[in-house]
Amino acid sequence: MTTSRLTDRKRAAIVQAAIAEFRANGFEATSMDRVAATAGVSKRTVYNHFPSKDDLFAQILQELWACSTAAEAASYRPDQPLRAQLVALLRQKMLLLRDPYFLDLARVAIAEAIHTPERARSMVAKLSEKEEGAASLLRAAQENGKLKRGDPAFMAALLQGQLKTFAFWPQVAMGQSGLDERQEAAVVETAVDMFLAYWST
Repeated sequence: MTTSRLTDRKRAAIVQAAIAEFRANGFEATSMDRVAATAGVSKRTVYNHFPSKDDLFAQILQELWACSTAAEAASYRPDQPLRAQLVALLRQKMLLLRDPYFLDLARVAIAEAIHTPERARSMVAKLSEKEEGAASLLRAAQENGKLKRGDPAFMAALLQGQLKTFAFWPQVAMGQSGLDERQEAAVVETAVDMFLAYWST
């Protein structure tokens, strides 16, 4: 095993340990000693990767953003039915919302944002920018005459917000189980049909 690979594994273990400790104890009560013990590495190793707790938390927010950006929205296809494209878009979003690692990252970020809003404000702004992928698809559909005029960012938030109501907030905030495949399909298809009932031309 190369040194760089071992270093990467230690770094990943530290991030995982920090997520567990932040979730269990909150940001303020979590110490770098606890993170080191949970990760099974020395405190010096933790500080070699992350000079402070704030840097560790910033890494968690960065990974949350990276998870979100990995769910890239497909480009609009004028030769394909719009409904099928919107269903595919929301199914892709649903894959992210059921990912346990993404949900753990979100829980940590949201809990700390409640206590210290300024710490997470910049990353929340970044996550909001990610919605532009869906908005750009809707904008292209408008230009193709398939949707009524309106603010594409607002429309994207309405469309994707239906998923978060059933497949994000109950799991993150109340510890509910994720949806099964039938429930996911029902949420996705109903959200798309409701959206198109109002916005389609």
